[in-house]
Order: sequence, then C-alpha cells, then structure tokens
Amino acid sequence: MPRRILKRPAAKRDLIEHFVFIGEGSQRAAFLFLEAARATFDELATMPEMGSPQKFANPKLAGIRRWRIRNFENYLIFYRPLPDGIDVVRVIHAAQDIQSIFES
Repeated sequence: MPRRILKRPAAKRDLIEHFVFIGEGSQRAAFLFLEAARATFDELATMPEMGSPQKFANPKLAGIRRWRIRNFENYLIFYRPLPDGIDVVRVIHAAQDIQSIFES
C-alpha cells in the first residue's frame, strides 16, 4: 500500500527555490535534485522514524524530524511522521539559519 506524503506550501516553495538555484548551474542537476527529493520522501514515508528528532523552543514544532536528501546531503527535509506516511514541513539548505527560519 502506498504511503502518504503531504507537502506543506512552504516545503513546495522550498523545493521550487532549490530547483531554480541548482538549475542556474545545471538543468540536469536540478532535475536530479527533484528526483532525489521524491525518492527520499518515499523512503521516509516507509520508515518515518528514520530521521533525527529536532528540538525547537516553539511547542508547535514538536515532533519534527530531520533527514538529508540522498546525493544532495546539504539539503535537509524537516517533517513529521504520520501513521501512514510523512508531512513534509520544510526543505532547507544546511547552510541556512535553521533555528531562525522555524522561529519566525
């Protein structure tokens, strides 16, 4: 049975922004990025507890986990496990200030 993969609007925006940025250097790499993200989402949906739990001061962010996109390890998926898959909250480059992004 296929697992559910929900993507929040911010996560969809993140994916588009990363696709465009990577595509400025290489269109092929940009499409590989999207495929790697999709494959990683599928993997996480099958085993949602794989990611590392994250701690944020805001209690609304409780339960968020982090995992890297395979072959694009500097891009991190922040998600919540669901009983039947995952809820992708954000996809953020590791060089960004993650705490301030989530606390804003």
